[in-house]
Amino acid sequence: MADALAELAVVRRSGLVESRHLGSLIALDADGSVALALGDVDATVLPRSTTKPLQALACLTAGAPLEGPSLAIAAGSHTGEDAHVAVVRSLLERAGADEGALRCPVDWPEDEETRLRLIRAGGDRSTVRMNCSGKHAAMLLASAVNGWPLDSYLDPGHPLQQHVRAVTAEWTGEPVRHDAIDGCGAPLFGTSVRGLATAFRSLALAADGPGAQVAAAMRTHPFYVGGTGHQNTAVMELVPGTVAKGGAEGVIGVAGPDGRAVAMKVVDGNPRATTLLALTLLGGLGVDVSAAAAWTSVPVLGGGVPVGAIEPGADVAAWLAAA
Repeated sequence: MADALAELAVVRRSGLVESRHLGSLIALDADGSVALALGDVDATVLPRSTTKPLQALACLTAGAPLEGPSLAIAAGSHTGEDAHVAVVRSLLERAGADEGALRCPVDWPEDEETRLRLIRAGGDRSTVRMNCSGKHAAMLLASAVNGWPLDSYLDPGHPLQQHVRAVTAEWTGEPVRHDAIDGCGAPLFGTSVRGLATAFRSLALAADGPGAQVAAAMRTHPFYVGGTGHQNTAVMELVPGTVAKGGAEGVIGVAGPDGRAVAMKVVDGNPRATTLLALTLLGGLGVDVSAAAAWTSVPVLGGGVPVGAIEPGADVAAWLAAA
């Protein structure tokens, strides 16, 4: 297994490498050719929330009337702010359902200000504040418009989930590698980092049709893909034309407007270097990421002040030096 892994990032504290993040990574050039492949880019990975744009695409092609913020939140992992909750509730209303129909777990909002306000007001965790509730509400709406059962919308055999499976295979360009259940309870379909990069490149390049609709919603309404201060939101706000979505356990897919794309999986599951690496590699491919420079540097703190940084690992740094 070690031979299939590359050093993607290191954590340097006071001049010493304290930790190393290993994994697999692929970067595609504008013509779709492989500019960089590190580790086993064809190994099976679970894409986690990085696959949400494809799940949103499946809901859209199944007939769900999604557009603008509602399509963006279906493709996103929102931070539970009030504006996010309003869109989720509107999706549920259109599906003829209430918050009790959501099968995602209850959670506090990820946005700290919102979370503290709710706690001070005596609030509690809820499904609608959970970061995946936009996807779940879109799945309920897609099921409702087709007359499919709502109470079993997360069953892997449900018509919607079978459609999500087919869309995943189509857009990644490879058969589903593994069937799993995501943290939110939804079916999760295994692919590879090559498959993820292929899918994000195709979304970024889509000129019309449902794929273009998903990409346009994410680009135009990035707040609903993440939220205040969220990395995915910042990337799409600061680097025009990008489509970006990270997921749990160190997975991310990002594509620039001309199809240059990066996808990776960090095998220890820590996502702290993924956005830094994705932007740095897009820059190495020639995408102008200068406006997002603040996101290409992650400081390591000691006593609240920087004493080091998270940096590209040796394998990535060698490619960047030659680029």
